[in-house]
Amino acid sequence: MTERPKLKSGLGEKELDKAQEQFDAFDQNIKELTQDQLSKAPAQEQEQQTKLSQNEIANSKDIYLKPKSTIASKEKFNEKFREAYLFDKQYVNFIAENKEIIGESITLWTKPYAGLPAEQWVIPVNKPVFGPRYLAEQIRRCTYHQLSMNEQEVVARDSSVEYCGRMVADKTVSRLTAEPVTKARSVFVSSNVF
Repeated sequence: MTERPKLKSGLGEKELDKAQEQFDAFDQNIKELTQDQLSKAPAQEQEQQTKLSQNEIANSKDIYLKPKSTIASKEKFNEKFREAYLFDKQYVNFIAENKEIIGESITLWTKPYAGLPAEQWVIPVNKPVFGPRYLAEQIRRCTYHQLSMNEQEVVARDSSVEYCGRMVADKTVSRLTAEPVTKARSVFVSSNVF
């Protein structure tokens, strides 16, 4: 951070002090935004890109995903998590969508538990695919928070001036989605896929 400039006039120093106070108030406001406040932001409603009928889904070719590459882990797997891992590694049928770059396949890494290898996946979008449950859940967690200023809230008061505006989490936006699919001819059919 650069040093504060030295000014000869007292008026300039007062203006710098005011600007520094405003900056500090804004900085404190951002620091007060906790993860709990961000998670309370409502999810933005988005329309599904892929609209397939049950007949199209039933007649589609089954695509089973496998990792493109893996990196071994030096850690030892904790056996306390064996049951959860066995549940999470079950293959489920889902349709992945890229909401940010429509139509582009999704490339991401997973490492659901310590002791397991890190895996790189390339997931085709807008078509039914089979992949591990932990992959579908990780895709669904790809979100970000849009922040905005709440102009009505008074943050600070000076001698004759009120400073308004506080940063609030406006909404939660999904970058990627994975919606469950059920097929009539599928072996794995469940109402609660994820």
